[in-house]
Amino acid sequence: MSDDLWTPHVVVAAIVERDGRFLLVEEHTAEGLRLNQPAGHWERGETLEDAVRREALEETAHRVEPLALLGCYSTYYPLRDITYLRFAYVCEAAGFDAERALDTGIVRAVWLTPDELAASAIPHRSQLVMRCVQDYLAGRRFPLDFVSHL
Repeated sequence: MSDDLWTPHVVVAAIVERDGRFLLVEEHTAEGLRLNQPAGHWERGETLEDAVRREALEETAHRVEPLALLGCYSTYYPLRDITYLRFAYVCEAAGFDAERALDTGIVRAVWLTPDELAASAIPHRSQLVMRCVQDYLAGRRFPLDFVSHL
């Protein structure tokens, strides 16, 4: 790959709150066990909303429905020289499949309060984990049609 060709990795994340707790995953990463929102890469042929539904189901066995766009965030990982562009969606839980196996690398899905998340002994996957919860609690929302797929 040419040094002047730069491509960010586009990912989606589901921000799901129920009764004051947020849906998170404990996952194995190259840096060890981490906490993250259900999240993953946007795949060819999907809308971003389809991707967030798929990723949440694969990682947590919860079906979710996007309600709003929370925001679009970029973060850079210098150790791997990767920039991620994260589209975070506010979603509601719409069902649970207790028999569904979770994605490889996912240890478990867990519901945590913001205080439990902030105090967790398990590090967050990135600073975006807490930032998205803070933005959600601050009432940040954009309509789903903010992102157009043509």
